[in-house]
Amino acid sequence: MSKFAVILPAAGSSSRFKLQPRKKPFVEIAGRAVWLRAADPFLNHPQVVQVIVVISPADHDWFREQYAPHLAFQNIDVVLGGAERADSVGNALARLKPEVEYIAVHDAARPVLAVEWVNRVFAAAERDGAALLATPITSTIKRASAEGRVVETVPRAGLWAAQTPQVFRRGVLEEAYARRGDLQPTDEASLVEALGHPVTLVEGSPLNIKITAHEDLQFAELALQALPKPSTLSRLHPFRDDPETGLPSTAADR
Repeated sequence: MSKFAVILPAAGSSSRFKLQPRKKPFVEIAGRAVWLRAADPFLNHPQVVQVIVVISPADHDWFREQYAPHLAFQNIDVVLGGAERADSVGNALARLKPEVEYIAVHDAARPVLAVEWVNRVFAAAERDGAALLATPITSTIKRASAEGRVVETVPRAGLWAAQTPQVFRRGVLEEAYARRGDLQPTDEASLVEALGHPVTLVEGSPLNIKITAHEDLQFAELALQALPKPSTLSRLHPFRDDPETGLPSTAADR
């Protein structure tokens, strides 16, 4: 079974997120911080051997105090970020455990993620070396001028909206960063594409929203309620009621 590390970049400035006293990864949704919900599908995943959250140096003391129990009991590593996203991920790459074979990068501001989507993109990365979740573009796309006027309608055939996790064989992503130079990409797949390495698209879900503006919090809370749940959850305890039937599950059901 392949071993994965997961990097959660949370060092951004949240410049478009103005109505909360904290940055977007640290705001709560349904009583739990956004970044913790983003981490949840990985914390008990059998293939994940390391979870790294990357934070701004300015947040370091507050973060360690605020989330001390989670960091201790869930074995989450904390790394200080850089000026840009790629710098932050690069800092995390330097802290990988030796046994890690694959690296997943998942936005700390994407709190609605199903384990089944993780499993699909993990499997694609194992097969092809690089894969990411994405959704096909279904809206009509307009290219605009600086003045806000339509320049052209862009054909949407073959267009996809990239999401995370983006997952790579360790050597592939490390080589991409070694050759990065001055590039400041908005996602890791861009660097891998620059190597000439193919990246596989794995269809995700519109529920996998990235929190950008305050209004996104309301949608994310609703999306959590629609999130697919692993069918095995009702079998983890022999006396827990089955959430679908309301009947007690037994050891014989497993």
